[in-house]
Amino acid sequence: MRLLLFLAFLIVPVLEIWLLIQVGSAIGGWTTVALLIADSLLGAWLVRREGRRAWRALQDALQSGRMPDKELADGGLILVGGALLLTPGFLSDILGFLCVLPFTRPAMRRLVSWFFDRRVKRMAAASPYANLFPPSPGGHADGQHIGGRGGVVHGEVIREDREPS
Repeated sequence: MRLLLFLAFLIVPVLEIWLLIQVGSAIGGWTTVALLIADSLLGAWLVRREGRRAWRALQDALQSGRMPDKELADGGLILVGGALLLTPGFLSDILGFLCVLPFTRPAMRRLVSWFFDRRVKRMAAASPYANLFPPSPGGHADGQHIGGRGGVVHGEVIREDREPS
């Protein structure tokens, strides 16, 4: 993962500069700068609009009493997309628009979810505690097969702090 991040921070700026030079030689330097400013302004307007929508959706989810997982993911994607849109460069702007636009955000949400799911499973498998609690067969929520060890133990709770009547 560290090598991947190192390469990303090394290769992406080089690609951004190369693409800026290519676009600048094709349409001119001032036009390229104007295009970068225009897509930054468009991105700022879009982030503001989508951020408000995401905030309202988050408030609605919280007031209705349900877990706002989709809304939180959307808010995070809008935040990341806004940062990418403010970064000068066309590649970062494309990725930023993919994170912010309402019709591409669900695909980005699935991609990020898949990535983090894979990462968490890999980290859990590498954990020294991975074998303490193996996954329960059937995934019963009633306490059966916890740790793969048999059934439910029935019992009675006796409170010692009450006075006998």
